[in-house]
Amino acid sequence: MDPVKQQQAPDAGELKEDIRTKEIASYFGYGFAQCISFGLIGTYILFFYTDILGISAAAASIIFLIARTWDAINDPLMASLMDTLKSKHGKFRPYLKYMPFFIVLSTIACFLPLDGLSMTAKLIYAGGTYILWGMVYTASDVPFWSLSSVMSQDTQQRTKLITFANMGVFTGIALSPTVFIPLTNLLGGGDTGQGYLLATIVLMVFALPIMLNGFKNTKERVKPPKSKVKFSDGVRAIRANKPMFAILVVFFCNVFMNITQALIIYFFTYNLGSASLMTMFGIISFASCIGFFVIPKLTKQFKKKHILMVIVAADILVRIVWFSIGYSSVVLSLIFIGITMLLYTSTGPLISGMLAETIEYTEWKTGKRNEAVVFSGQTFTGKLSVAVSGGATGLILTAINYQSNQTQSDFTLDMLFFVIALLPALGSLIRLIIMYFYSYTETEYKDIVQKLTLRRKNPEASAQR
Repeated sequence: MDPVKQQQAPDAGELKEDIRTKEIASYFGYGFAQCISFGLIGTYILFFYTDILGISAAAASIIFLIARTWDAINDPLMASLMDTLKSKHGKFRPYLKYMPFFIVLSTIACFLPLDGLSMTAKLIYAGGTYILWGMVYTASDVPFWSLSSVMSQDTQQRTKLITFANMGVFTGIALSPTVFIPLTNLLGGGDTGQGYLLATIVLMVFALPIMLNGFKNTKERVKPPKSKVKFSDGVRAIRANKPMFAILVVFFCNVFMNITQALIIYFFTYNLGSASLMTMFGIISFASCIGFFVIPKLTKQFKKKHILMVIVAADILVRIVWFSIGYSSVVLSLIFIGITMLLYTSTGPLISGMLAETIEYTEWKTGKRNEAVVFSGQTFTGKLSVAVSGGATGLILTAINYQSNQTQSDFTLDMLFFVIALLPALGSLIRLIIMYFYSYTETEYKDIVQKLTLRRKNPEASAQR
């Protein structure tokens, strides 16, 4: 039985696909399992370097800077190469078949305790494995996101796929902080380094079959143009895709929430008086996933641009109200954190969906499909925002006169509250301004899909662009 129900879509001239739940669940699972690795590296690698390997914070920052600089060169080049390759499994699914093994091995390699090595050897090993992990993650993450654009060309189905992909990413990242420390305590036997390694092995062995299932139960349906994609076409695609750059700036604004989430434990510890509230924060984070179920329904009635504008405007308003009220009430603070987390998570599928729609824009402009180039921008921007927020967190703590394990001054407490409550509103304001001027919406996307369909059927008659 054909896993896809098809009917003619009168407005786009394309086959409208009703993708089965099993395929969506498998796609979700790959993102979830892959991001267990991302959550481990993003949350614990700095602590592992400084407190277990004994590497200085300054040296660790240099490792991160070198890695992100290399990403700026490597990610687009790797994506351009991906766009030139094809196989019997499709254009992107082969990566989902083989890269899970490298994700597992490179993640485990990052957390080896390295007992007995000199500091120079530790620095070389830490830098090499971290950069290697970043390259492996790119070779997995870019095809994962790109796959959504070839599983369906119907805007509603694509939004559904990307919504569940974002849900998988979010829950995968959230799982690592939730269970990692209990696992290290259980398995380490008092040896933190050994605990980190064994807990990483357990989580990655758990993730591996889930990622492989993502390859097994997905299907590529959108066929690329017959013209061959060359490596140089990637550069041309980047230059032609102006909507992509706008969406990537919107995506980079996650940096403000990344800063907030890195400092939330300080806010709970010193402003609200209890670090144990992190458990409640974890519950709130998982509960905020309800927004993922609402977004696909809203996109059937409204344009993603307008939905995003309403969400970020609401975020600004809620944060101003919270900052005006203050943090004297723990319950009220948790309520406001819950509301802002719900609004934040809801932006994920909208941004990824809008980014995916720029693929057809590039194809219309250049005649070549460059899915990997487009989504490599998201992968690089995501890693860059994490790196920037990591560096900014240390600078902020220094600027507000934070003193470790001491009673904080009123100035420090007030500034911590400002960063947690109000700073992310700046990111929302930037997003609101960009969306106000953004003109490539579903209307333009469907029009381009129609033109591409005609071009494929009759290239000579559709030569104009």
